[in-house]
Amino acid sequence: MIPKTEDIDIHELLPQQPPFVMIDRLTHFEMTVISTGLTIPSDHIFVENGVFTEAGIIESIAQTCAARMGYINKYILKESVKLGFIGAIKNLVIEKCPHAGDTIAITVEVKTEIMSVILAFATVTCGDVLIASGEMKISLSEIDSQATTA
Repeated sequence: MIPKTEDIDIHELLPQQPPFVMIDRLTHFEMTVISTGLTIPSDHIFVENGVFTEAGIIESIAQTCAARMGYINKYILKESVKLGFIGAIKNLVIEKCPHAGDTIAITVEVKTEIMSVILAFATVTCGDVLIASGEMKISLSEIDSQATTA
């Protein structure tokens, strides 16, 4: 049985583990659309001078893609979470960086999925404000994420 989205521990879906976790909850899942969120802690590794950096935003997008594949692997295919790698970033526009304490919402829509490569379009909002959008290409691996931490 698949638990409710809000009951899923995001760490179960990600190969990344603290302190390198850029999302803290899963808010929506469909096969081609996933949404996650992050309330940015002041002591986060990508917070500098009270601001969540561009690198943090990019990694939040990548980890939202990873959470999608983690969900599919864990709950649909009944497999272990696999590693993925950013292959390319295109047309990324970061309008504004959020601050510590802000909550961001990341939505990724899969545009194309061919073999082990995914092309996705992402948006990041803070409240009602679009702060970033762009495309990301992710290359999936058959490497079990648990094999890298053992």
